[in-house]
Amino acid sequence: MQINLPDVLAEVRALCTQYETALVENDVAVLDALFWDAATTIRYGVSENLYGYDAIKAFRAGRPSAGLDRTVIRHEIVTYGRDTATSCLEFARDGATTTGRQTQTWVRTDAGWRVVAAHVSQMR
Repeated sequence: MQINLPDVLAEVRALCTQYETALVENDVAVLDALFWDAATTIRYGVSENLYGYDAIKAFRAGRPSAGLDRTVIRHEIVTYGRDTATSCLEFARDGATTTGRQTQTWVRTDAGWRVVAAHVSQMR
């Protein structure tokens, strides 16, 4: 298996940048589009466990849009072959005393790259 093929890494990095911009701007349509529309897609949040694309989409529709700005501290992307990648990101929010963490598993689907599993947490 080839790790971090330059062209694949560039594709995923561009999508992660698009995701980060959409997140802080609360562009729900883009966020929804970047998740795989499947019952098996999972997103664990700081205070919620979401099973399936529909639950993730409903959460985003009802999430407050204020206070979403954050500073990326570190971002590591690893691609595995041409069709799988992980994105691990540390972030800080203004005024927060904890560091946030976001992990995503990306898979190349027939519709393009999509997040199939995600986890967001705060360090104590």
